[in-house]
Amino acid sequence: MVSQLILHPTPQLSVCVPPPPGSLQEYPGYQLQLPESVTVQEGLCVLVLCSFSYPWDRGGIPGELYIYWFRDGGYQRYPMPVATNNPEQQVDTETQGRFRLVGDPRTNNCSLSIRDARRSDTGIYSFRLERGYYVNYSYRDKKLHLQVTDLTQKPDIHLLEPLESGRPTKLTCSLPGSCEGGRPLWFSWEGTALHSLDPKTLRSSVLTFTPRLQDHGTNFTCWVKRQGAQAATERTIQLNISYAPQNLTISIFSRNTLKNGASLPVLEGQSLRLVCVAESNPPATMSWSREGKALSPSQPSAPGVLELPQVGAGDGGEFTCRAQNPLGSQHVSFSLSVQRSPSSCSCVTEEQQGSWPLVLTLIRGALMGAGFLLTYGLTWIYYTR
Repeated sequence: MVSQLILHPTPQLSVCVPPPPGSLQEYPGYQLQLPESVTVQEGLCVLVLCSFSYPWDRGGIPGELYIYWFRDGGYQRYPMPVATNNPEQQVDTETQGRFRLVGDPRTNNCSLSIRDARRSDTGIYSFRLERGYYVNYSYRDKKLHLQVTDLTQKPDIHLLEPLESGRPTKLTCSLPGSCEGGRPLWFSWEGTALHSLDPKTLRSSVLTFTPRLQDHGTNFTCWVKRQGAQAATERTIQLNISYAPQNLTISIFSRNTLKNGASLPVLEGQSLRLVCVAESNPPATMSWSREGKALSPSQPSAPGVLELPQVGAGDGGEFTCRAQNPLGSQHVSFSLSVQRSPSSCSCVTEEQQGSWPLVLTLIRGALMGAGFLLTYGLTWIYYTR
């Protein structure tokens, strides 16, 4: 019996050999896509989107797929990665917990999350792929250049609801670009509107206070600082507080002011200009009425101005000015009384008025002369008898 030896071909598996020193050429099928330069401010977070491919990613090669991020330029012979999905591999203590893989390597995702960035993180980082004993490859042609700069990002102040005088409200201060897991943030609030608050509440990111009318237009500042950091950043806003109409007044020719319920006497035929103003936010709508009936404004662009060119006898009565906005209204009234002019029945002209003194002087002289002659005649008759 002759035995027959049958030789089965052994599958050919390629082993990746690193390219020669100085070569930046990728092997065919190995590709890496990522931004080559990323800048982040100190204490903030950044997400580096990354994807990769290799020739046997769907060839059924045995072994777990592990990916690594290394920092270039270290002095260690066998440097530790800054991030990896290999549970058996230790990572650098400087980046542990701050550099994290956020993608699934099985879907060719090598995205890297960096939180609480430090100035010492500035450097160049490279990516490496391992799978079993057959795929070991470092992507040398594309690397991540990370730059960490000073913190200049200003915080944001969010109003959870419009500010209204006398109504409690909440303000939230946050630092864009920050994320959980980093060093804690320290907050501090400043402003004249916070004079009565407990200092402990001014160190929270959420502040509750009750705005007042006098706080309108004042400044409000939120300071943010990282624990252990020297620099702080701040944002200042101006409070815009809404309130109902206040201090409603009516003035005559913008000089004299009428009090509520006052009486205003005017002469018949006199012209009158009344100006009604009020303090409010948002601005109030002004309107005039007489004896409960609305009056059309003389100037549509200035409804608070009421003009009576020539007051007549029938124009008297109660006049009311009303100021109204969405938060409330206020009104003020006065009584207008029209009086007849004393010169309305006089028919003497100025020329005639100017001749009266001369006539009176002549009459007076004549009477004085007649009296002198009468006295002289009576005296002569008395003595001659």
